[in-house]
Amino acid sequence: MLKQRIITAIWLIPLVLGAIFYLPPFYFSWVLVPVFAIAAREWGRIIDPSCQVTKWSFTATIAAVLIALNFIVPADNIWLRGHIHPVMLALLFLGAFWWLVALLLVVFFPNSSRWWQGNHMLKSMFGQLTLLPCFAGFTTIKALDSEANPYMGGTLLLLVLLVVWAADSGAYFAGKRFGKTKLIARVSPGKTVEGLFGGLLTTLIVVAGVMYFSPEQEWKLVTAVTLITALASALGDLSESMFKRVAKIKDSGTILPGHGGVLDRIDSLTAALPVFALLYLAFWM
Repeated sequence: MLKQRIITAIWLIPLVLGAIFYLPPFYFSWVLVPVFAIAAREWGRIIDPSCQVTKWSFTATIAAVLIALNFIVPADNIWLRGHIHPVMLALLFLGAFWWLVALLLVVFFPNSSRWWQGNHMLKSMFGQLTLLPCFAGFTTIKALDSEANPYMGGTLLLLVLLVVWAADSGAYFAGKRFGKTKLIARVSPGKTVEGLFGGLLTTLIVVAGVMYFSPEQEWKLVTAVTLITALASALGDLSESMFKRVAKIKDSGTILPGHGGVLDRIDSLTAALPVFALLYLAFWM
């Protein structure tokens, strides 16, 4: 399993970095469509693991909405005179609202699942609220690339990825070494409070890197945004774990050997990206 994870990471990471740095925002937004369509197909298993029609209809719905978004709000028009397009802003705020609701669902699980676990329409809506704001976060941040600063959006996306990876890695190793107190055992038995704090501490490495390369930044603000983004990423992970637990599936898919499905790889980003995008809008735009 570990060997497969390493092999997959060896070819996956360069593809991701190449896309976020070297694809223009317009093409980047279109490359994301099939990626999110695969994630939608995997969410279809959460809605109804046994129904192929449900899986493909949800996939088609998400793909159609993303294609429509790319036509209605082309990446080159997301930012106009320093202002974000209202459609993208609405999606980001919708995402923030959803993650507040998801937090309540996770904290009060399994009682919270009684009113949605048998409702395909609600689970479909939850999937839309998970995937669409994440797509908006990706494209909105990437669209910050400009002639004056062609790597601005890519750099910010990399920072979010580094925060998520640091939080995930730190939580894993701190949990293995010091983990005793279960975080929310009903949702994810393997996650601990010590692991969560270990992950948050690890993200301070990213803060140190930002302050080294951009010493003009306010370190308290950078630290706060980093920690909030890391906490959001943990919520995204817990939320997917909750939905998979109700659906009785271990991995969302098998497309990435050793890593599961696309949804398993972007679960933390589904919450981290819209939250970070809103924080960036609030404090740096």
